[in-house]
Amino acid sequence: MEAILNMRIPDRRCSELAKQGILYVGTGVSGGEEGARHGPSLMPGGNPEAWPHIKPIFQAIAAKAKSNEPCCDWTGPGGSGHYVKMVHNGIEYADMQLIAEAYHSLWYLGHFTNDQIARVFNEWNEGPLESYLIEITSHIFNYKNPDGSYLIDQILDAAGQKGTGKWTAICGLDRGVPVTLIAEAVFSRQLSSMRTLRSEACRV
Repeated sequence: MEAILNMRIPDRRCSELAKQGILYVGTGVSGGEEGARHGPSLMPGGNPEAWPHIKPIFQAIAAKAKSNEPCCDWTGPGGSGHYVKMVHNGIEYADMQLIAEAYHSLWYLGHFTNDQIARVFNEWNEGPLESYLIEITSHIFNYKNPDGSYLIDQILDAAGQKGTGKWTAICGLDRGVPVTLIAEAVFSRQLSSMRTLRSEACRV
């Protein structure tokens, strides 16, 4: 319900502002610090009459794909831009869950060292799995503190969340779309935050 309400806010704004002659656009933004420096991925949606006016600006400041195409295009009416951003984040939840499970398998089942895991992720990043998340994961496993210890071994095994993964899972349930991996990623984050309960369960 929370997800639907959030998507309806831009819908309402579009309708109310159109009566005043204002063309409203709500835009999903992705890219973090790198996006701020080199250009973000932009997901605009709202009043379609606004797009011709802002398209040159948005596509000029957006990040560029390898094909040099701008990472920005019109997504649709109302809150569609924020909806696309929500789904984008949900997919990212799933990607990070797969990375976490790959690490778990390599570390606990394969008994790989941090250096070996870093090399595995680096090799994956040179093939079809190339991505920002795979790349930074390889860097994280290589990173050492000034005393020579690995940073990864000191990171708390508890993940937070802002809600977009949960909203994506809820929307999938509402529409009969089995976004199972996204939902399981949300559940895993919730479980990870229950550190006291997990510690008690380990003693059973």
